[in-house]
Amino acid sequence: MQANSKNAAHYWQDRHMPGLSLLHADFTRHDYAPHSHDALVVAVTEAGGAEFTSRGRTEEARAEALMVFNPGEPHSGRMARSPRWRYRSLYLDSPAIAAAGRLAGLDRPSYFTANLFRDPELVTIFHELHCALEQDDDRFRQQELLAQGFALLSGRYGSRQPARHAGGIPDLLRRLIAEMQERHTERLTLTELGASFDLSSFQLIRLFRQATGLTPHAYLTQIRLKAVLRHLRVGLPIAEAAVAAGFFDQSALNRHFRRIYGITPRQFVAAQAG
Repeated sequence: MQANSKNAAHYWQDRHMPGLSLLHADFTRHDYAPHSHDALVVAVTEAGGAEFTSRGRTEEARAEALMVFNPGEPHSGRMARSPRWRYRSLYLDSPAIAAAGRLAGLDRPSYFTANLFRDPELVTIFHELHCALEQDDDRFRQQELLAQGFALLSGRYGSRQPARHAGGIPDLLRRLIAEMQERHTERLTLTELGASFDLSSFQLIRLFRQATGLTPHAYLTQIRLKAVLRHLRVGLPIAEAAVAAGFFDQSALNRHFRRIYGITPRQFVAAQAG
């Protein structure tokens, strides 16, 4: 995200549920690069709106609609006609998805076949849930809203996961990703990576786009950002975490971190400490 002084974002982790993180943002300018999260993302717009692209479609986030992105689902976003976008997001990693499922009485995680649901009841429930989690003063009400919200969301819009989300990644791409993960701290080049697998640069780009929705560079950046998160969680200073993950310096890390997560590494560290 490219920010100016009017942008504000508060990020924190729920102290009761492992794997649940929350963001309350108020942006007047932003540009989210194509990316995905390991977490399930559920977001509610409070004011204004933004434009996002996912699954080859461009739609608009507005107050009357709930946004949902499955784990690993690529998307990007930018300011469109609105001069402002104030929103609340919940990020549920696997442990939090499992916990929410137990509260909602679900026997399996749901896969959502769309990203935008115009459902006033669900918008209200998830907005109230996010506010209740932010206030952190009534665990009973938080659990009630969480159970109600995920039961209704999954019951109305959930389906079984498609094959490609159940391990259907081509073997060649698996080997490419493994190579990138092993060598993410190096100064890799597109030509070198492609040559290692007898692929042209164009073939490499096409393979990644078709299978992941991301370019090889965007995918490598996400690998490096996830490495940074691991380093920061164990207490490594930000500058050292940047270099250890393969970024040129802390400035490069800050730029990519904000464009993907909407917050700075320092805000993430503060949320870990809080």
